[in-house]
Order: sequence, then structure tokens, then C-alpha cells
Amino acid sequence: MSGKRETVVDVQGTVEDGFEPVRDAFLANFARRGERGAAVAVYRHGRKVVDLWGGTKDGDAPLDGTAAPWEAGTAQVIRSATKGIAAVVPLLLHQRGQLDLDAPVGTYWPEFKAAGKERVLVRHLLSHRAGLPVLDTPLTPAQAIDGVSGPAAVAAQAPAWEPGTDHGYHAQTYSWLLGELVARVTGRTLGSWIAEEVAGPLGLDLWLGLPPAEQSRTGRLAAVETPAPPASSGLRVRPKQAVADAYADPASLTNRAFGAIAPAPDENAPEYRAAELPASAGVATARALARCYAALIGAVDDRPRLFAPATLTLARTEESAGPDRTLQVSTRFGLGFMLHGPAAPLLAPGSFGHPGRGGALACADPESGIAFGYVTNGMQRNVTADPRAQALLRAVAGSSPVAG
Repeated sequence: MSGKRETVVDVQGTVEDGFEPVRDAFLANFARRGERGAAVAVYRHGRKVVDLWGGTKDGDAPLDGTAAPWEAGTAQVIRSATKGIAAVVPLLLHQRGQLDLDAPVGTYWPEFKAAGKERVLVRHLLSHRAGLPVLDTPLTPAQAIDGVSGPAAVAAQAPAWEPGTDHGYHAQTYSWLLGELVARVTGRTLGSWIAEEVAGPLGLDLWLGLPPAEQSRTGRLAAVETPAPPASSGLRVRPKQAVADAYADPASLTNRAFGAIAPAPDENAPEYRAAELPASAGVATARALARCYAALIGAVDDRPRLFAPATLTLARTEESAGPDRTLQVSTRFGLGFMLHGPAAPLLAPGSFGHPGRGGALACADPESGIAFGYVTNGMQRNVTADPRAQALLRAVAGSSPVAG
């Protein structure tokens, strides 16, 4: 008898009755979708109903039982899923009357007015309409995290299009745009604001600026192959050629947006994890992501919801929609959050959240009361719709308590 023996992964954690399909989908991610190490958590109406983890702590380790396992407290760099967590800050500042979303950014940050940006509004930053996804001169990894070079670069940069007239994903520049705005308004860094006002009170294992004491619990990211879907699945194996060409073309807006830091930083380096880059360098557990989004839409334990109804409406009201100049597909954004759509399917039409390139996803659906968090150390070649995260979302939606 011959053939490849299937690797058996020890998945640990709990699921409440009715959510068993989520465990099945999580196991299938390891068996069929190239998962290495990951965790998924789900809250419903403020109560945790799924909390699963499995695989290896490090994405480049073998799945043969010899490597350090993913544990209950393992955290992970979540790439652009950080953007959704970061967006909580300006929306709460607006809710508290400290930030006017319709004010010019230059009201708070005078240097930003340079190069024709006088009419860029705060809401343009949050909805990727500022026209600033690229830098004429990319930053080095050291400059990207020094807290000075990034804000100076975006303040001096001329827009790639008339601000407010179109949208294109600000893949890297979102870090310095949002981080400096919050610093000017509050006198605090965005990471410290999250720690003091959100993560601390909610008891979240979530950081923008990972402390030295938490470095050892964080897994290593590694690039892994995306398995081809079965021929009968109807899914495309390759992206459309125009999209692939845009990512490969050094002169394209797409390539330049993702290459605003060059060479690409080492995301496993302690100094990168310690950096406060709101676009990409957040570190979290799946449990923390789900709990944070649960707190945005409702009470968690004895704590009141973070977003007032009007703020929740702002988060998920469409600000940008249609062809994305950077991502080359149609995207939808509210204020700081991606919205449900073909390029980034979430739980339901009213959902809001944010994926991370290559895997991570966090989102919430106020109508069903569901909040979802997924983190992984196996970075696959996708941007907004990771097949593992999508399988888990479908399982949540199909679970009996949600499907009814």
C-alpha cells in the first residue's frame, strides 16, 4: 500500500453546541488548505462561543509533532487586519467630540497642507480617498519605524489623484497618516491610546507596539503555498492577468503602494513587532480580535459597548466603492473598515472589518451579533479573501445558532 500519509493536527479549544461546523472547517484548513499554525475565535452577543487553535507556533516549522505547538496564548502579527483595530481610535475620538471627521487634516497637522493637500479631510484618510497610497521615495525599514520619517514623507507627498474624488488602498502610508493624526489630536501615540483605552480595559492580548515581554509568545510568519482548489469548485486558481501584472510592474500604483517600504521589512524581527505601524504591524490573538469587535457592537461581560449607534453607523456606511486604484478589484470601505463585497466577503451585507494580506481577518456583523477573529502564521498569496478565513466564515454563518 502506498500514498502520502495525511498529517494529523491536534486542534485544541472549545466550541459551543451548534458551532461544530467551525471546528470542522478549522480542521479542514490544515488537511486541505495549507494551514500551518492558526487560531479562530467567535463571539455571539458578547459571549465567546468558539475558541480554537492548532498547528505549529512558527509557520516555517514542520507539521510532524516535533516543533513547538501553537498554544492558547500564542499571538501573531496580523498585517493589515491592524487597520481595522487602528480605525477604532479616530472613531472613538470623534464620538468623544475630539476629532471632526469633516475637518481638513491640516487643521490638526499644519505641515500636511503641503503639495496641494489643503482640502484633504479626515474622512478621506479613513476611506482611502486621500490620494496618498505611494511615496515618490520609499522609506527604508529603519525609517518606516522611527516615528519621524514616515509622517514627514506623507506630509510632503503630492497626491496621486485629486483627494476625495476616487479611492485606492493606502497599503503602507495608512500607518503614518493615521498615526500622526492621532498623535496631533491626543498627544499620545496610536499604540498607547489603544493600550490604555481599548486593550487594557477589555483585557485584550492585542498590541500596536509589542512589548519585549510578549515577544516570545509571538509566532513566526512564513510564506506558504496556496493549494489549488478542486477542479469542481469553480474558483479561479490564478488572479486575472491584469491584476497579476499590476503587482509585478515596478511602475504601477499597486506595486509602489505595497513597496512604500523598501526593501520589505522583516516582519518577524523584534523591532518590527515593537513598531507602531497602524497599517501592518499589530500583534494579536484571535480571541482578542473577536472580543474587540464584539465590544464595538455590543456589551461584553459587564462592559458597555464601545461604539455608540451613530458611530457604528459611520463605521459601516459606504464611503468608497468600485474599482480600487491600488488593489485593481472593486472594494468597499466605510470609515476605516472594509465592508462586505465580492473582493472581501465578510459575514453578511451589513458586516464590517478588515483582512490582513495573506491570512488574518477580523470582522463583526451587528445584525447577528457575531464577532470573528482569525490569525495564522502561514502567509498565502492573497490580499482580501483568504480561502481559510472564508471557509471559517461560511461555517460560522451556517452554524445552527446563526443560520436559525
